[in-house]
Amino acid sequence: MTERQQHRRHGAGVAAGVLCVCLAGSGCAQTGVAAEDAHGEGAVQIVRGAADTLAGTRSSKTRTSMEMATGGTRVTIRGEGVYDFRRQVGRLKVLLPQDPAGATAHRPITELLAPGALFMKNRGAGVPADKWVRVDTRSLTDGNLVTGGATDPFAAAEVLRGARTAKYVGDEEVAGTPVRHYRGTADLGIAARKASDGNGEALAAAAKGFATDQVPFDVFLDDDGRIRKVRHRFSFVNGRQQDAVAVASTTLLYDFGAPVDVRLPDRDDIYAGKIAEQ
Repeated sequence: MTERQQHRRHGAGVAAGVLCVCLAGSGCAQTGVAAEDAHGEGAVQIVRGAADTLAGTRSSKTRTSMEMATGGTRVTIRGEGVYDFRRQVGRLKVLLPQDPAGATAHRPITELLAPGALFMKNRGAGVPADKWVRVDTRSLTDGNLVTGGATDPFAAAEVLRGARTAKYVGDEEVAGTPVRHYRGTADLGIAARKASDGNGEALAAAAKGFATDQVPFDVFLDDDGRIRKVRHRFSFVNGRQQDAVAVASTTLLYDFGAPVDVRLPDRDDIYAGKIAEQ
């Protein structure tokens, strides 16, 4: 096995660990969208165009939430940070849930998101504190929609490119901003074929790796067609058990235009040694 193959294998194991730690502990752009366009076939086209709208938006702050139900118990991983939609890079601080005794199980994990790659710091498992672990997200069976503990905000938007159905639910508010709520189902295979170069391969991997490539969603768009909130429901097969795990991933976007300063680690800052199992 080559050094590169070993690095990818070790990195993928660490990323999967973000999810497995929790499971083990628990047992076309649219602006000024008109109301008459929000119904019927128009709704599908509006939803499919949400990613293009974000691509034309410089940046935003984001909050993420990933809920997993297994064995009658629900656990939640939360993240917060910033994202640059033009460069498709972002930074998140991911908080793992408390252990049953109420103490924090792990230090916050810093994640850097980039096309085809996930960088993690403070992951533990024998990795030096000053080093990053790099994971090729195209090698993950879920395309890193789940195993990193947070869904890349632009990848979440690109899933909507595969919308097969969508219906207008009604006008609502998200954090005080008027939004239009749409609900439907996306096909990951279609999304992969329509996605940007940075997400296409990862979404194709997810289409094959999830229990089903059909993803129910709820998305909330503002008057400029920008995503303010999107919620996906994935069906993920955890390697430690045969039954599929229900995963709900929610991404909130706000403060559009916020400054984003993300510098990806240099080669010397990336850990290439053996990563201990957890």
